[in-house]
Amino acid sequence: MVAVTVVVCAYTLDRWQDLVASVRSAAAQQPTPDELVLVVDHNPELLERASRELQPEIPGLEVIANERRKGLSGARNTALERASGEVVVFLDDDASASDGWLASLLEPYGRPDVLGVGGSAAPRWPTGLSRPATLPEGSHGRGVLDWVVGCTYEGQPLSQAPVRNLMGCNMSMRVRPALDAGGFSEDLGRVGRTPLGCEETELCIRMQQRRPDGRFLFEPSASVRHRVSPDRLTWSYLLHRGYAEGLSKATVAGQVGQDQALETERGYVARVLPGAVLRGLGRAVRGPGRRNGAEGAAAVVACLAATAAGYARGRVAAATGRTSFASRPALGVTAERSGA
Repeated sequence: MVAVTVVVCAYTLDRWQDLVASVRSAAAQQPTPDELVLVVDHNPELLERASRELQPEIPGLEVIANERRKGLSGARNTALERASGEVVVFLDDDASASDGWLASLLEPYGRPDVLGVGGSAAPRWPTGLSRPATLPEGSHGRGVLDWVVGCTYEGQPLSQAPVRNLMGCNMSMRVRPALDAGGFSEDLGRVGRTPLGCEETELCIRMQQRRPDGRFLFEPSASVRHRVSPDRLTWSYLLHRGYAEGLSKATVAGQVGQDQALETERGYVARVLPGAVLRGLGRAVRGPGRRNGAEGAAAVVACLAATAAGYARGRVAAATGRTSFASRPALGVTAERSGA
């Protein structure tokens, strides 16, 4: 079994209970992590509380501050540079791992061509609420638009399979190749509540460009429950998140090329979304659930339109030199480390 560093990144006290549950779920895994690290993103109050309350509770937990640019990418790069394991695992601060999660993520690393392994994420809805019409259900219990809330969505593999990139809330990768590729771009990724992203997509593509023989795997049995806050169930969040996704994809396309940046998305748009719209319209006509069917179809169309608008805006900004994203790797190639 490879040596593993499990990392949780956190930025706000508002998620304290979620953060505690996340770290506890990671610490309770079998096998236990060789190293468990909480990276606090430029929040001295959270850093102090975690050091005072959480660190004494969980033996071996290391609480450190983000030493790089503010944001999730900077926090992850801090962890990459400090990790002692051959493999680093990232778990979101509002996600709780299931039993067997870590073992399922680590099993494929017995194959030397595996660069990274990602798991699945199921939504944990707010207390008293269920799946909203803005996130219509697809097949196999997955939502068509569940990527909006950081969860596994319809169209992703149902069993272990190669994928272009990993999903940020539940992913692992070999440390050495990630560092050699430059780490996470700190011009991408979430900062506070701003829902930009795709930093893991861009890094996975760069890692594979450096290692054409390498691959990333999706292992759905490595599952987590990802909390969905009430503010993410609204139409405004759906459109805002879609637009931000388009902006982020435009930045990735400028860095690694449009073909690789949109390879997965083309299949999703061509196969999954039309079926979702037709199912929603069918429900709207035949009932029961007419209203939910109509709203679900409208949500798919609106989210796709917002994403396309964000992508177009990002590409125009890049072409005119007005983009705020430099789209560059954040880390230089560091010194050789053992175990990689």
